[in-house]
Amino acid sequence: MTHRNNLSFTRIGRNKTEPLAIAIEHAVIAGWTGRDVAKMEEHIEELAKLGIKRPAATPLFYRVAAARLTLAGRIEASGGQSSGEVEFVLIQDGGDLYIGVGSDHTDREVETYGVTVSKQMCDKPLSAAIWPYRDVAGHWDELVVRSWAITNGARRLYQEGGVAAMRTPDDLIGRYTDGGGLSDGTLMFGGTLPAIGGIAPADRFEFELVDPVLGRRLTHAYDIIALPIAG
Repeated sequence: MTHRNNLSFTRIGRNKTEPLAIAIEHAVIAGWTGRDVAKMEEHIEELAKLGIKRPAATPLFYRVAAARLTLAGRIEASGGQSSGEVEFVLIQDGGDLYIGVGSDHTDREVETYGVTVSKQMCDKPLSAAIWPYRDVAGHWDELVVRSWAITNGARRLYQEGGVAAMRTPDDLIGRYTDGGGLSDGTLMFGGTLPAIGGIAPADRFEFELVDPVLGRRLTHAYDIIALPIAG
């Protein structure tokens, strides 16, 4: 039986804002999605320093449980070796495609021996607000993502760059579905940017997707509670 994660979003259109409940059945993490091969290699190299093997192919699509998706402002993770990474998010519902922003929070220690397992280890925080994709499709490459890591009260810029660094939504969807479209109830993370100064855990993670053309942004933040590892 397929599990449905019922999430209550706010749909923000050009002329109307309204609540939108979406039942997510399938959660997909698109990895190694860079358009710029050199930049993608930089991210692969920074992960290699943590002992994480190179991907077998690019892009790759990892499946995780829909139950891992959350709109909460706090998550719990085993130990202190997990970290977030900002990504644009695609959500298909009712025949329409929506854009959100999320964090593919990942256990970096587990990632060294099993990337798929590491993705499944942690909750995936999402912004509660989403945009219709058609509202931004015409200026997609102008959108910007940013994240900040807060550790011991100190806030620092962790990631920053344009979504133009990643493959487009149409490209990712086409590759994942062999030329088709996403089925309703599917959510896909679209890929991330290298961390400024390298990957590191934090006490709190903040992130945003900015649309400079329409002058708006999607934001979210969450605290990370490290659970003890008994052995």
